[in-house]
Amino acid sequence: MTGSLWASVGFAVFLWWFLTGAIMLAVRLADRLGQQAPLGLTVLSLPLLFGGCLLVGLSLSDPTVPGVYLGFLGALAIWGWMELAFLTGVIAGWQRADCPPDLTGWDRFQRAFATVGYHELLLAVGALVLTLASAGTENRMALAVFLILFLARITAKLNLFLGVPRINTEFLPARLTHLKTYFRRGAVTWMFPLAITILTALLAVCAERLWGAQTLAPKTGYALLTALAALALIEHWLMVIPLPDAKLWAWMLPAKTKTKGDEHGL
Repeated sequence: MTGSLWASVGFAVFLWWFLTGAIMLAVRLADRLGQQAPLGLTVLSLPLLFGGCLLVGLSLSDPTVPGVYLGFLGALAIWGWMELAFLTGVIAGWQRADCPPDLTGWDRFQRAFATVGYHELLLAVGALVLTLASAGTENRMALAVFLILFLARITAKLNLFLGVPRINTEFLPARLTHLKTYFRRGAVTWMFPLAITILTALLAVCAERLWGAQTLAPKTGYALLTALAALALIEHWLMVIPLPDAKLWAWMLPAKTKTKGDEHGL
């Protein structure tokens, strides 16, 4: 059984790496094509969203190991399409301009939220739909996966907004280069230790449930969730630890088309 659990962890890590790289590759290619390519990519990738919904629907009444994997894959497919729609700039926010350098406090937060507002609303709707669909079902794996990703996204974006020492912007697509002006590179704020505490507690809960599970299906589910929670925690630590994490995907992506912001080193 131990071997199958390690296989589940390896599968979760590989799928996270591969899906992230595939989305960045598709968005980078759409950037190079320009014009309507980002919109076309978002529309053409809709089967990813519909397929994810189908997998989640099939998983809800199936508490077996295959059902666990169906829920995991379905949630990642739904999340992946939503992230792609954001990175192409199709579903982002109603504010597309740079942040004025003298803007601070609540005004800066409101403007920053306006750059991602539509996408955050989409994620919230997705979380709500999965919560309602999963209520009373035997397998809520998809909901757990989506909520972990949603929580990690919120804490990561708040840290980027409030300030962290390391911010990797080299993968930002052309339509989202204005987001760089809303990030703050500097010392960590109260948000970083809070995020680390929350994600560490989440990881501990998942690991404890994994340790206590008696049968293969829940053990597999908690192994996948533990791996996902660990990845979320590592991603946050990489905001302060100087490691070349961008190299995980940089080798597989075509050269980025230079923008005005790139030329000035923003």
